[in-house]
Amino acid sequence: MATYSFFVNGQEITTEENKSLLRFLRDDLHLTSVKDGCSEGACGTCTVVIDGIATKGCVMTTKLAQGKHILTVEGLTHEEQEAFVYAFGAVGAVQCGFCIPGMVMSGAALVRQNPNPTEEEVRWAIRGNVCRCTGYKKIIEGIQLAAAVLRGEKQIDEDLERGDDYGVGKRAFRVDVRRKVLGYGKYPDDLDERDFPDMAYASAVRSKYPRARVLKIDASKAEALPGVLGVLTAKDVPVNQVGHLIQDWDVFIAEGDITRFVGDAICLVVAEDTKTLERAKRLVRVDYEPLEPVRNIAEAKAPDAPIIHKSFNAFGNLVELHDNVCQSRHVTRGNAKEALAHSAHVVTHTFETPFTEHAFLEPECAVAIPYKDGVKIFSTDQGAYDTRKEVAHMFGWDKTPERVVVQTMLVGGGFGGKEDVSAQHLAALAAYRFKRAVKCHFTRQESIDFHPKRHAMLGTFTLGCDENGKFTGLDCEINFDTGAYASLCGPVLERACTHAVGPYTYQNTDIRGYGYYTNNPPAGAFRGFGVCQSEFALECLIDLLADEVGISPWEIRYRNAIEPGEALPNGQIADCSTALKETLLAVKDVYEKNADHAGLACAMKNSGVGVGLPDAGRANIRVEGGRAVIYSATSDIGQGCNTIFQQDVAEATGLPKSAIENGECSTEAAPDSGTTSGSRQTVITGEAVRGAAFLLRDAMLAVERGQEVPATPVCAHGDGATIEYDDDTPYVDNHPGDLTAGHAVVPQDPVAALAALEGHEFRYVYFEPTDKLGADKPNPKSHVCYGYATTCVILDKDRRVSEVYAAHDSGKVVNPIAIQGQIEGGVLMSMGYALTEDFPLKDCVPQAHFGTLGLLRANQIPHIDAIYVEKEHLLPVAYGGKGIGEIATIPTAPAIQNAYHRVDGVLRTKLPLEGTPYSRKKTAGKEAEKSR
Repeated sequence: MATYSFFVNGQEITTEENKSLLRFLRDDLHLTSVKDGCSEGACGTCTVVIDGIATKGCVMTTKLAQGKHILTVEGLTHEEQEAFVYAFGAVGAVQCGFCIPGMVMSGAALVRQNPNPTEEEVRWAIRGNVCRCTGYKKIIEGIQLAAAVLRGEKQIDEDLERGDDYGVGKRAFRVDVRRKVLGYGKYPDDLDERDFPDMAYASAVRSKYPRARVLKIDASKAEALPGVLGVLTAKDVPVNQVGHLIQDWDVFIAEGDITRFVGDAICLVVAEDTKTLERAKRLVRVDYEPLEPVRNIAEAKAPDAPIIHKSFNAFGNLVELHDNVCQSRHVTRGNAKEALAHSAHVVTHTFETPFTEHAFLEPECAVAIPYKDGVKIFSTDQGAYDTRKEVAHMFGWDKTPERVVVQTMLVGGGFGGKEDVSAQHLAALAAYRFKRAVKCHFTRQESIDFHPKRHAMLGTFTLGCDENGKFTGLDCEINFDTGAYASLCGPVLERACTHAVGPYTYQNTDIRGYGYYTNNPPAGAFRGFGVCQSEFALECLIDLLADEVGISPWEIRYRNAIEPGEALPNGQIADCSTALKETLLAVKDVYEKNADHAGLACAMKNSGVGVGLPDAGRANIRVEGGRAVIYSATSDIGQGCNTIFQQDVAEATGLPKSAIENGECSTEAAPDSGTTSGSRQTVITGEAVRGAAFLLRDAMLAVERGQEVPATPVCAHGDGATIEYDDDTPYVDNHPGDLTAGHAVVPQDPVAALAALEGHEFRYVYFEPTDKLGADKPNPKSHVCYGYATTCVILDKDRRVSEVYAAHDSGKVVNPIAIQGQIEGGVLMSMGYALTEDFPLKDCVPQAHFGTLGLLRANQIPHIDAIYVEKEHLLPVAYGGKGIGEIATIPTAPAIQNAYHRVDGVLRTKLPLEGTPYSRKKTAGKEAEKSR
């Protein structure tokens, strides 16, 4: 038998197995810095350095590696490791972190060859590495700073990472930088037999057809294969249905039932190892009766269309369906029809936007183990309690959901795509059935085919204004393709409708929204949550009205822009922090200087769930080992909320970062603080953390005064205006300045005061009520707050996007290091949405692979100037922060369209835009067009 020898991090390694180098490094050598993002040579997360050259580990084999020297992050010199940790943390290059070790290795290979690389050389060096979070700019800056440190021209500022001054508004070195840069932080796929010696592996056999009747499932040959633990089908599931809000998603399609899309699971194969698993899956035989699929909205609306779902369960009620309308919304105020009839100018157009793939770098993965009288799941998701609820429902444990424990590990990006269960319930089912640890890991193609996308939209919008350009009314009909299952169709559709009006001042609107079931992959939450689609249409129409009135696109927006004290089109009174006009002013000069080849767009985006729904932030702070440990079951998917929570505590108590920790994010250890969605964590959970921190601070001050502090937990709750202890005693705030960052009253020796409180616990719940949609009030409060933004896009002489100026009102900037990367990443994601990204389907079957999604690379990015504005008067909650996660993705796409329209006079109403230097030929045929 042949043997293959090579060197890994200086050590000679010999193996008799010819396999992917990626798999050998991870599975045999347990080098977890080498990430499996696609195993297709497309994403770069597995980049290592081989004989001095950055190489993707998944395209190299152990046979081809014969005699070569392989270097991973673990093998970098101590000086290199420290340089990259500092540099990436100092500039804000780390968000979800899944791409980061690969970026580090591409950067290290470059710096070893060229110690002083230019920006262009760095861009070129990392062109094979995809980052979906940062927009690349901060990574480029990080590699250049690391090079400067290694040259001796820059020094590592150890104080920055130590964080002795870590309060709100300070340059905070993220809490997870070191473990993400060096690759030892654990995502679910990094759990292996070292953690669970009895680890087995599970994977689903999925439908061959988007719509077909399953006639027979024959798993006998698979079950007879040595090493196979079993094959689970619908009959093995106590309740064969899951769903985030609506339970309409079959765990498995049973014999006799009809599939709804190609991602549908037919059965789950469980085996001792991955080789046996893949062999067994090929032995499962499924007989189908193929049926004609419902390809698009038009086919779904047809009178003779097959009904994809006869019924679903929603909030404990069985809802029967008689057509393919999954959800609908009707948002009205004033009289739009009359207002438009009397308008001086009216424009109407129909707009079309595609499905979009999230393309988070970490594919779905979960590990589950038998635990107590149920299961424990180690998950990558956007809400541990959401996952618990769905999995408990599958087991029939709705009344005892605590039997399911969910622990959220590091999450390699989400953007809304990890709100629904994917691998979690499958791993849990197998673990409970076979009484051993089970890992369920999706391939990249399985991820692309399965998880919900951004909704495709077909919408007709009519906007009017008076002779001075003041908006008078909006009428629109929004149609969403929600695919095979509901996912979050209702909330996303609702947000598209409520935000279709834009951040302006007019009071006549009539907006109708419909989400249709088809046999396409499901659609659900995606960063922007429906607003990217509707705001694209609105902002394009605004430029047309400006031309008819004879004023500039900037001027028409400024005349209509919302200000504090004025009513938004939904009736909500804009709060004191509202700074839309300030964002317009921030880009005015650069826009007017380039007006003939520039485009503008504004946006608003809510923070929090709002619209009358319960949306509480919960946080506990427990003093453990001399540290204030924050417990809140909130998923940090890269946006940096765990860092913000520590900053909130530091601000309230005066503690250094070294005395603060984030506790285990699990349903067993931490309270439910809601989904990481709706740009809510900075505000909703941030205020809960601050509330708990104030309770801790009060106890610390009592210690310094020599007073005795009760050992029982201190519990309080507030609504943003008043605070009460849980025994209904009012909270007396003796330090009103605490609400403003930089004005806290803190102990003289915070660390000593904290140590005296060992074992004490402080709990806080923040819930600020909002009004339901359509509330019978003159000025209903739909959301706790809104962020606002204006983006200016400039085209160069070759009609390429050369500069983007993104001005944002995010309230108080909690972490200046982090916000720029959030804005830059959102801008680039929106630029891809406008110009290059598509999700072609042929008869409902995805035609895209990771490498063909049209994701922008580092050598394609424009200059991005992230601008943030802060008003003197801010909201009284969460130190005035309003979040940045979603709004950063909204205005760039319409601004790009408006720039092209300004250059050539062509209105492009369909995304991705056609007739630009970025346009590419459709490879999936005309079916891609029909599918929308």
